Amino acid sequence: MVLNNIELIKPRAEHGMLINQLVASCPPLDTNSVYCNLLQADHFSETSVSAMLEGRLVGFISGYLIPNRTNTLFVWQVAVGEAARGRGLAKKMLSALLERPICSDVAYIETTITKSNGASWALFRSMAKQLGAPLEDSVQYDKDSHFQGKHDTEFLVRIGPF
Repeated sequence: MVLNNIELIKPRAEHGMLINQLVASCPPLDTNSVYCNLLQADHFSETSVSAMLEGRLVGFISGYLIPNRTNTLFVWQVAVGEAARGRGLAKKMLSALLERPICSDVAYIETTITKSNGASWALFRSMAKQLGAPLEDSVQYDKDSHFQGKHDTEFLVRIGPF
């Protein structure tokens, strides 16, 4: 799929290092190891998307179907590089994922977001509106209980059913 000269494709293992560099350039996103990003691109390519502009990775969404709840797409991370911001790319990537055959039974989207990540809240609220589905949020991983005070609380955001 091509949108505004940006091609949306299934990621490949070769994207692992590029994904790592993209995420690192997109604070406040948490960085993972290159190996983790390689596995995301390789093992989860059906439920992830790379956005390419003139041969450069400018966007990436990692996701997976939750085991034992395959009607739920968990969005692990959304990254949009500076060169592609302001084009609605994140929402287009997420919409493209939902159109894939592997997501034909998906009725819910889940993710976790810290309160301070306004861009992610805006994306998922907009997505809920587009899907005509309710959005609920609750504490998933508490700052003190899960992160020993070293990371902000992550709120579970659930959209659906749609």
